[in-house]
Amino acid sequence: QVRLVESGGGLVQPGGSLRLSCAASGLNFKIATMAWYRQAPGNERELVATITPTGGVNVADSMKGRFTMSRDWARSTAYLQMNSLKPEDTAVYYCNTNWRGSLWWGKGTLVTVSS
Repeated sequence: QVRLVESGGGLVQPGGSLRLSCAASGLNFKIATMAWYRQAPGNERELVATITPTGGVNVADSMKGRFTMSRDWARSTAYLQMNSLKPEDTAVYYCNTNWRGSLWWGKGTLVTVSS
């Protein structure tokens, strides 16, 4: 059973930074592509970024230059570094992976950007 546990969300002022963590278990993390999605109230869930097993990162165009992903293979943890946060970044952020043909999701962590 794959388990993804997000942490690191919270309240941050506009222009601030946060780093989200996703601790993964129940899969071979070394060969898993990991992703972050987000869902704002009233909106559909959208892809934020992905990272390949070898560390290649793709970030959604609207977040390029502000967000990036990384991973720690020893800790089986993926990270989302968010800088220059804006109120429109307020959302629940979800960790995701496609493992053995099934999509797996964490429960999400809430990020609120507000002064």
